[in-house]
Amino acid sequence: MSNKLHTLFQLIFLLIQYYNSLHMDPSNPSHIAKMFMDYMNDGMDEELVRLYFESEAQKEGASSSRPRRRRRNVERNREEGHERLFNDYFSEAPVYTDEQFRRRYRMHKHVFLRIVEALGEHDEYFRLKVDATGRSSLSPLQKCTAVIRMLAYGSSADSVDDYLRIGETTTLKCVDKFTRGVISVFGPQYLRKPTVKDVEYLLQMGEARGFPGMLGSIDCMHWEWKNCPVSLKGQYVRGDHGKPTVMLEAIASQDLWIWHAFFGVAGSNNDINVLNQSDVFNDVMQGRAPEVHYSINGTEYNMGYYLSDGIYPEWSTFVKSISMPQGDKRKLFAQHQEGARKDIERAFGVLQSRFAIIRNPARPWHLDALKRIMDTCIILHNMIVEDERATYGGNFDYSYEHLGNDPTAPPDDSNNDFQEFLRRRHHVRDKETHRHLQQNLIEHIWERFGHENNHN
Repeated sequence: MSNKLHTLFQLIFLLIQYYNSLHMDPSNPSHIAKMFMDYMNDGMDEELVRLYFESEAQKEGASSSRPRRRRRNVERNREEGHERLFNDYFSEAPVYTDEQFRRRYRMHKHVFLRIVEALGEHDEYFRLKVDATGRSSLSPLQKCTAVIRMLAYGSSADSVDDYLRIGETTTLKCVDKFTRGVISVFGPQYLRKPTVKDVEYLLQMGEARGFPGMLGSIDCMHWEWKNCPVSLKGQYVRGDHGKPTVMLEAIASQDLWIWHAFFGVAGSNNDINVLNQSDVFNDVMQGRAPEVHYSINGTEYNMGYYLSDGIYPEWSTFVKSISMPQGDKRKLFAQHQEGARKDIERAFGVLQSRFAIIRNPARPWHLDALKRIMDTCIILHNMIVEDERATYGGNFDYSYEHLGNDPTAPPDDSNNDFQEFLRRRHHVRDKETHRHLQQNLIEHIWERFGHENNHN
């Protein structure tokens, strides 16, 4: 029966096409549909049409060798996972100590609970709910713990399933919600640019180390992108790395607080290319940056600087070391500059040690997901720095609790005249100022630390 139906419909379709070629416009396919409907209305049996399409569906199903996959529902007993987690870490008499919690969560318990509470107020996804059957949903502790374990250990999404009772897709959704929530809630405070009070503190820190006017050190880091799309690999691979990477430009102070983070540039670039794309000096050129005033060997300066390595240009905002220094003064300066510039290297090392996900090759497919993960790790890093600065051993008696909206900071509607912008831009990139500043720092460090060098 099905073969006869198939032959009959093929014959009808050929007749329609032939008639259409004789009497209708072949460029208008709607005529064929109209002709077919005319045949239907002229007495074609609708039951015949129904039988034909049913037979075709059966043939297609029989010819397909690939079995249909049905979703398997796994009863994970999520209540048991929450009870185990709570008894292990959050009860009045937890199984594991605070030191073990700090090692596994990378932060103290009160910092973690602060994040959980803030996310619960920000997004209902991190609130405990009850479904229609009376069962509780995954708890906020389970969701946040799953994300922290992935960030801290760089593990796969299903690695916490057996302990927390969370499936792979749910864990990935938790990561997405967690990163967006942390950036939205804590980003304004822990990804802010230095305010007037922050700049004063950074200048005091630099002065104590022999570098008046120093605001930190700057450098770039590569994050390998394992699942980089094939169409993008050409622009994300650099010869000295051999694999696709994404670059992070950052500025850090001595206490390892990261003040500037610019992430997302293709790994085929170098530090200068990243600098030309970042917004690190935008506030300076637009007149919105806090004012900086200091004096070195009787010379007055009104712009802070960052310690950098040799690849960076000779700008007045950078102080570089001296390659192959000649003489005791230059050798002493190179020693102190390279020692202080290690702050950013230490910050990168601590950041990757705390969050192995950015030390291991990145698995997400989209660059936006990588950026959210990187920003989240930097925010958590700064939160940990704020909480544990007293244990670093240095003289860090400054609080980062205030937000970035410092009332004493210059307003955003400062003078934006184009000529003034060009003047500031020229001042930032002035080579003569860079050389004079470096020479004054050489003399300043020799006067301050030279006697120690001679004694040794």
